[in-house]
Amino acid sequence: MKTIFEHGQATAIVYELNRYGYKNGMILKTKADLHLARKAWHFLGVLVIIALYQNSTRSESLRLAFITTFCFLAVDVLRQSIPTLNNFVFKVLGPIMREQERNKLAGTSWLLIGVTIIVFLFSDDVVTLSLLFLALGDPVASLIGVKYGKDKIVGNKTLQGTIAAFTVCFIISTIYFYYQNFMTDRILIVSVIAGLIGALSELIPILKLDDNFTYPVLSSSLLWGLFAIFGGA
Repeated sequence: MKTIFEHGQATAIVYELNRYGYKNGMILKTKADLHLARKAWHFLGVLVIIALYQNSTRSESLRLAFITTFCFLAVDVLRQSIPTLNNFVFKVLGPIMREQERNKLAGTSWLLIGVTIIVFLFSDDVVTLSLLFLALGDPVASLIGVKYGKDKIVGNKTLQGTIAAFTVCFIISTIYFYYQNFMTDRILIVSVIAGLIGALSELIPILKLDDNFTYPVLSSSLLWGLFAIFGGA
């Protein structure tokens, strides 16, 4: 009886560990976790993208975006069918990855696809502001939502996280418009609307697509509309 009990305990423990992402000696995070390493990776990664974009011509930016996205996506797709490659990727990048990414495209792949699309479609101001939203508004909303979020409004998104996203994107927009001398005669209204765009882009789910993809595409589309309406296009 003792052996059976111990076996049952072991099975239950293994089930719970796997449930929370314990595979290959690693406990992987989920969306419900604070996951500061991932947020730091997201923030620094997008800042690097902004720096490269600002110091390149449009054709250079497009070429770099296509090449980087293709290479990262190729590895991300191949690892789905090559377990040794998948295990290697998780050993190297495990601290910034989530359990649900083990057999699906990683959030970084979706982010790179989204960035490539907006660089191809939109003007410099739209792309830069959208990337600043992505670098700061998105992770801050997630951080506040996980740590302090109490009032859920859409799925797991909270009112507190959405307010944080609006505040950050509003401040970013105000500073950007001011220093770029861009729509400064109506800076308050355009900054408020831009803040709402950043918050809504983080809040609204689109066809269950990864928000690393939908955030830059949706925010860029709405910012383009804002600029067109208020004469900033």
